[in-house]
Amino acid sequence: MKYTYPRVGAFSHGNGRTSFVVWAPTSQQVELVMTKRAIRMQRDERGYWSLKADHAAPGTRYRFRLDDQPALPDPASISQPDGVHGDSEVLDRSFPWTDHDWHGIEPREMIIYEIHTGTFTKEGSFDGIRSKLSHLSTLGVNALEIMPVAQFPGRRNWGYDGVFPFAVQNNYGGATGLKQLVDEAHSAGIAIILDVVYNHQGPEGNYFANFGPYFTDKYKSFWGQSVNFDDAWSDGVREFYWQNALMWLDEFHIDGLRLDAVHAIHDFSADHFIAGLSRRVRELESRTGRRKVLIGEIDLNDPRYIAKPQQCGYGLDAQWVDEFHHAMHSVLTGEKDGYYEDFGTTDHLRKSLRDSYVYTGGYSVHRKRTFGVSASQHPYSQFVVFSQNHDQVGNRLRGDRLSTHLSFEAHKLAAAAVLLSPHIPLLFMGEEYAEKNPFQYFISHTDPSLVELVRDGRRKEFLYFNWRGEVPDPQSEETFRECVLTWNDSTEAKKVFSFYQLLIKFRRTRIAMQGVERNSVRVLPDGGDLVIFERRNQDDRLLVMLNFSRSGSTFILPASGRVLIDSAAGTWNGPAGSRPDEPVNELYIHPESAIVVEL
Repeated sequence: MKYTYPRVGAFSHGNGRTSFVVWAPTSQQVELVMTKRAIRMQRDERGYWSLKADHAAPGTRYRFRLDDQPALPDPASISQPDGVHGDSEVLDRSFPWTDHDWHGIEPREMIIYEIHTGTFTKEGSFDGIRSKLSHLSTLGVNALEIMPVAQFPGRRNWGYDGVFPFAVQNNYGGATGLKQLVDEAHSAGIAIILDVVYNHQGPEGNYFANFGPYFTDKYKSFWGQSVNFDDAWSDGVREFYWQNALMWLDEFHIDGLRLDAVHAIHDFSADHFIAGLSRRVRELESRTGRRKVLIGEIDLNDPRYIAKPQQCGYGLDAQWVDEFHHAMHSVLTGEKDGYYEDFGTTDHLRKSLRDSYVYTGGYSVHRKRTFGVSASQHPYSQFVVFSQNHDQVGNRLRGDRLSTHLSFEAHKLAAAAVLLSPHIPLLFMGEEYAEKNPFQYFISHTDPSLVELVRDGRRKEFLYFNWRGEVPDPQSEETFRECVLTWNDSTEAKKVFSFYQLLIKFRRTRIAMQGVERNSVRVLPDGGDLVIFERRNQDDRLLVMLNFSRSGSTFILPASGRVLIDSAAGTWNGPAGSRPDEPVNELYIHPESAIVVEL
């Protein structure tokens, strides 16, 4: 008889009655501990302990006691009102949804905007995000990607140190606050993508090992113990994270998940964890009639993760492409340290525009080995690109953004390269008005020895890039405060915002920009610092020219054309005057500028 896994966590049924389920397969006795009482739970054949308790209405605090040891909070807790070391809390998980007509957004249609809840607004909460939804709608964004919100230690963290995957960070607004944000975003036509972490758990407040074999020593991980996806007892671990993903997508109406560091999910099972997740998400789509998107951060240049199951793939919808960023960043800035040593020429950017991956079997100097395979059988709509994101900004010594060391013209050029590319574009919060405040790494751990380990780790990491200067103290509240967006509305900021608006509207409405198949894009093979590619769909044909040189360039068009966009135009505070609205055969392309021509 097929085993049916119970749903872990606490679920209120009304009238003070609540069901509790916890997985603790190696324990001999488990008790539910509430105020002034402890009740023994019943074990099933797979190590799930359950109990239906009276007088446990929403608001009730509880813990689990394993084999007479000190009682611990619930690994599947949905609320930790007193933080990672406090009691878990029973919640009324119902919500008055109003998004009944919402059906989601296809990846190919997405303009993604990544944010960190704590620094996006001065409120540092879901309410703060809700107050900016009109800004995002005006910009043209239709998908909001939120960095992890699972409960982490303290009040300041990027979110990748979360230790309660089901609980929503208490000072952000908790579960109800997140549901309110999703509901309101949907009414504004904006999908919500949530960043989740299944490759590790944070160190402080991590009680998982007390409950069962959640971790394995079979593999090494940069961030801590590897999660047990293929060792003894791994069935329960896999089910735990599958249930977590489905909770966000179903109960919270989240439209998609960005899976952190999928390459660090070690699983040699015949049925990979990601493949199992994809199947369950497709079943949810069929049941709800709503599109649910899975996007992986994958540092492998291996398209099996985004290939369909019938192609022996794992079934993700899309993946981040760091190499597009690296190729463009190294050309824009001249940086060649660390992993940027594998890049530095416009040929690398041409390769990414043509093939998505830059390394498809070539030799990587940085890795000192051949790396990657071709992804040419996959459409551009399976790859997410960016000029900035939380990693590429936050993992710099000072968390400095492109706007602090690029010219005004080069900033617009970078925006055009991302938004005019055939890939799915992602913007990082504040770049649409050239935010100058940094995005640095910050924590608020309570263990002094752990804090020092983090400080030391950051110092060692930056030696890798040969950056000079004092590393900002990640534990300092001031480091965090420096990262809160200014929402600058200067004349220059408004011009940048207007240019982003133009690019996004052009991308969403122009027929040629809708082509995502490989044959819809043709990259010219050689142009020095001038990167040129053609986008074609139906009878619409566009030529995109990106000049990464600090000198102007003249280009003879293959056919008479009309200029539609010129980032150097005076309209966008550029050095050029307005161009005549008539066909031209020869173009002067200003330094560090982008031009779109209709052919």
